[in-house]
Amino acid sequence: MRDPKHKAARAHKPRRFNMLDKLRKRYRWSWLLWVALSAYLFLPALPSLRRSSSGSEPRPGVRIYAYDLPPRFNRAWVDADARCARHLFAAEVAVHEALMLRQRRSGLRAEEADLFLVPVYVSCNFSTPTGLPSLAHARGMLAEAVDLVRAEMPYWNRSDGADHVFVASHDFGSCFHPMEDVAIAAGIPEFLKRSILLQTFGVQGRHTCQEVDHVVIPPHVPPEVARELPEPEKAHRDIFAFFRGKMEVHPKNITGHFYSRKVRTELLQLYGRNRKFYLKRKQYDGYRLEMARSLFCLCPLGWAPWSPRLVESVLLGCIPVIIADNIRLPFPDVLRWPDISLQVAERDVVSLEAVLDHVAATNLTMMQRNLWDPVKRRALVFNRPMEEGDATWQVLKELEGKLDGLRQQGRKS
Repeated sequence: MRDPKHKAARAHKPRRFNMLDKLRKRYRWSWLLWVALSAYLFLPALPSLRRSSSGSEPRPGVRIYAYDLPPRFNRAWVDADARCARHLFAAEVAVHEALMLRQRRSGLRAEEADLFLVPVYVSCNFSTPTGLPSLAHARGMLAEAVDLVRAEMPYWNRSDGADHVFVASHDFGSCFHPMEDVAIAAGIPEFLKRSILLQTFGVQGRHTCQEVDHVVIPPHVPPEVARELPEPEKAHRDIFAFFRGKMEVHPKNITGHFYSRKVRTELLQLYGRNRKFYLKRKQYDGYRLEMARSLFCLCPLGWAPWSPRLVESVLLGCIPVIIADNIRLPFPDVLRWPDISLQVAERDVVSLEAVLDHVAATNLTMMQRNLWDPVKRRALVFNRPMEEGDATWQVLKELEGKLDGLRQQGRKS
């Protein structure tokens, strides 16, 4: 015989389940509403949270289309001489290659672009006896490229070239000559005066060779140099002050120009016999190993104020000592150069030892800590493909900041 209490319990069970079902249904919609509201409010913030946790900047939004010019303007030079893609002026190659890879991956079309890169390699003619590239052909080759772009594509004509970008990665940038007085006399080619130039040359104040919309970029150093010293804080630094390079006893050359405005000659005269200074005039392939052993790396001007030593010093954890009056340095908002380098006036070379001694005794540790920040080292390297925070990335961020100005001036249609 069945227990009546058991029967009664069974009779009440469905009622209890019905109640639970009602509660579930009632709160299911509340739960779904809460999830939807949370997603709406929280998910858009995730990218910024990721960026803040990694310390990186938002991905540059500027769209740059690189023209597919005939190889004689670019790739043929690299095919003819591998140095074209690796020497100190090779930013013109590195920027082009990085942007082409980005363009292929994104599927960017010309009509979608904000800016246009005209990829002409003018620093690859290694025909001179010194082994340095000649720039004699630069203006003619650039003019030919502009004529081709103007004739075959509609974008130059609609803005008169204002939304077009060129790379001028040699001594005096957009003046396209290695000697300053000749560069100033020649000036910037008329057909480039409305365009944007990416150039290694930059000084404070007015200068004929920067009287054009431009971005100061670092000189090219092969990316593998950044990996030669992955932990600069662990390097043994037994050299106090280092420089290896051209130091002429008689700086006036046959043209009547004084190389380095006599600064390098003065360095040799003042500190050539000083045991705290490791100064060498002869070339040596292993000089970067010497830089990695040094506390201070001297970066005096040559013919131009900038030097690849600026980049090499930072990559190898050696404090750059910049001796080049009025120089403008690349990406100052990211690099914060006063925190990682010293600038000594050309007239104060005579006091250089005292300046370095003072820094070594006071804030050397802090400067080294700032210098060894991977973010700063990454910002000076041109990678292929482009990497987050590297030199090409920084160039895009700088160009992105120019877009509003271009639009406000009516340069874009």
